[in-house]
Amino acid sequence: MQYSFLSLMLAVALPGAMGRPSGAQSARGAVYLISNAQANSVVSLAIGADGTLSKGSSTSTGGAGSNAVDAANLPETPDALASQSSLTVAGKFVFAVNAGSNTLSMLKINKNDPTKLTLVGKPAAIPAEFPTTVGASVKNKLVCVGASGATAGVSCASFSNKGLGQMDTLRPFELNQTTPPVGPLNTVSQVFFSDDQSKVFTTVKGDPTQNNTGFLATFPVQQGGCGGVTVARAGTQSSPKGTAVLFGSSTIPGSSDLFVTDASFGGAVLAVDDANTATIKGQAAIDGQKATCWVAISPATCTAFVTDVGTNRLVEMSVADASIQNVIDLSVNGDPGLIDLKAAGNFIYALSPGNGTTPSAVTVLDAISKKQVQHFQVTDGSVDKNAMGMAVFTAAG
Repeated sequence: MQYSFLSLMLAVALPGAMGRPSGAQSARGAVYLISNAQANSVVSLAIGADGTLSKGSSTSTGGAGSNAVDAANLPETPDALASQSSLTVAGKFVFAVNAGSNTLSMLKINKNDPTKLTLVGKPAAIPAEFPTTVGASVKNKLVCVGASGATAGVSCASFSNKGLGQMDTLRPFELNQTTPPVGPLNTVSQVFFSDDQSKVFTTVKGDPTQNNTGFLATFPVQQGGCGGVTVARAGTQSSPKGTAVLFGSSTIPGSSDLFVTDASFGGAVLAVDDANTATIKGQAAIDGQKATCWVAISPATCTAFVTDVGTNRLVEMSVADASIQNVIDLSVNGDPGLIDLKAAGNFIYALSPGNGTTPSAVTVLDAISKKQVQHFQVTDGSVDKNAMGMAVFTAAG
């Protein structure tokens, strides 16, 4: 990558594990990531009663992974897809993108062991190239995918216990990209539903070197035929003043506001009005940041935790004004940085991909004490530096 604030998005080296044996049969939940290998798979890790992880299983998605490329046309790693939420959990299902085969997979979570998944039907073809991010709504029984390739945009489908419906007509973004895309700039970052599930949001990165500003796209969910719901074809795009490289995002529970990361400075809280226009409500630059790109909001602290692929720490920020609350140094575990993450209960689960010679790892942080409680190596043979995503299922659903 040739841009200063992303120049340290390099291959990640990981130290030894500090896992605790607990066994999948005692799992209270599971975390999921995708291998993003040529034969893509969802890798499941068991969450024990104490919140720590143990080995789970690996399930084929029936599709292929891929990598964005850098300016020298070399595969991007880590953050191979330049996105947040390459897989997501909705109810008892996991949805995962297959960037190399332009498909979306749906897998069912076993009710007795959440580390065991079963592919439901066949992967659905997406009318776009290089899908990187997925969001799903249990309320609406809808799933939407964002793609960053030569044909870029958002496509949605219904889902049921029987599987995925047909993906609908693409809502295009004019990114003038290639397949695979040259990233991470000028690509789709994340697709997700609003807190009340009445809207679909998509963050898209700009390219400051080309005076190309990123944007937030908003598509309303509306009533369709036969009592069903669909996602509107036309959306609203807004570029909040002061943002440039909008990346990972999260809804703020009980609010219409959003917390977003921006790789050019840090994090911000966005207010979204009735016209679906986003404006900055508060923002903070993070000192020493290289590429702040991913975020999760902890239900235990009602604060946002953001990660940086080039700096091994978690930064805790206010969901009211994005002010920095804590900087949690994780250098003791040897990881150079973290990518996608999720919050569940009192814990934060954050992924650090491997560098090709050492395995990927997941750091487990106690959100209340701000202490690392586990550094768990992912030893599944299919997982390497291409690993992406983080999703969580708990017994409470």
